[in-house]
Amino acid sequence: MTGPARRAWVQFHLWIGLTLGGLFALLGLSGSALVFYRGIDAGMHPPVHAAPGAQPARWEDVFGALRAANPALQGAWRIEVQPGGGAVPARYMQTPQAAKRGFAPLLAWVDPGAMRIVRQQGWGEGGMTWVYDLHYRLLAGSAGAGIVGVAGLLALLLLASGLCLWWPAAARLRGALAPKPHAAPQRRVYDIHSLSGVYGLVLLAVVTATGALLDLPDQVKPLLSSVSALHRPPVLHSAPGISRIAVDAAVAIAARRFPHARLAWIETPDGPGGVYRINLAQPHEPSQRFPRTNVWIDQYSGRVLAVRDPRFDSWGDKALNWLHPLHNGEAFGLAGRMLVFVSGLLPALLFVTGILRWRHKARAHRLAKARRIPIRYVPKGQPDLA
Repeated sequence: MTGPARRAWVQFHLWIGLTLGGLFALLGLSGSALVFYRGIDAGMHPPVHAAPGAQPARWEDVFGALRAANPALQGAWRIEVQPGGGAVPARYMQTPQAAKRGFAPLLAWVDPGAMRIVRQQGWGEGGMTWVYDLHYRLLAGSAGAGIVGVAGLLALLLLASGLCLWWPAAARLRGALAPKPHAAPQRRVYDIHSLSGVYGLVLLAVVTATGALLDLPDQVKPLLSSVSALHRPPVLHSAPGISRIAVDAAVAIAARRFPHARLAWIETPDGPGGVYRINLAQPHEPSQRFPRTNVWIDQYSGRVLAVRDPRFDSWGDKALNWLHPLHNGEAFGLAGRMLVFVSGLLPALLFVTGILRWRHKARAHRLAKARRIPIRYVPKGQPDLA
């Protein structure tokens, strides 16, 4: 690429990198931390592992412990099933903070042996949930999520412009893919900047694109729904009854519908008219922590009211189901998480080396300009009137 087109790409790449590079670095570093946020959070709060490896004998007892500790909260609790055992995490979604911020559940952990709350805090009050809010919404609610989404789209253009500026002629391609040995410091900075972007391009593009789409659901979902029908959660109510069936009974009913699936989440009824929602993970699902297999059950009769089987989702829903597990690497296990962790470090590396590269070029331009200043000859005894 030569001429005006290249100069335009250079200016675009430079100014987007200088103005938004720090934000991209912040999002990348916080994203790397979030890849392993549950482990980090557990390490920051050792009491969460009051009963390592233990599983609750009855899910009904977990629900009872949550309600006993929070008698004023009569809505639905979402209880997460930990495959490795230990303290059982749960979320209460309908908090006053959630009404203002959109997402701010109360978090609680239940010791499955003693059946007591060992930790409880609001979302974003500290630890990794604060980092999550920073990464996802810049601590600014839905407006922050929109900013992050748009910034992600600009980051994709930044990657594209960098690739266009780097792309060499066919004869030089092989040499351009390797750093220059024994190069000057300025050249080494350029090699680190360009080759980090080139070799990390696909990974960075996938993580950035999925993050932008996750942050812009109000734009992405209507666009998808215009070409592919999307799943809409059913609005269901339990028929009037006298006695609620136990949580474990609802789990057993759901397990009979999907005998080869693993229990992932239990959502208890939201008041007298609410229903159970049992969330299970089938082996083929990209996300095993937030799977899409759901069974809705009448809390009194135990009748199955609705079922969602992601095997029969539309292609639009299947695309949405892949966004989060691709973004955090979960779709490809530990190897995928490690790749995403490394990709989160690259924006900071690109930002620092980009700043150094810009300073090197600015200094070179100043020196070149100084060399081009003509030396005026003034005859001896004559005044310099310039």
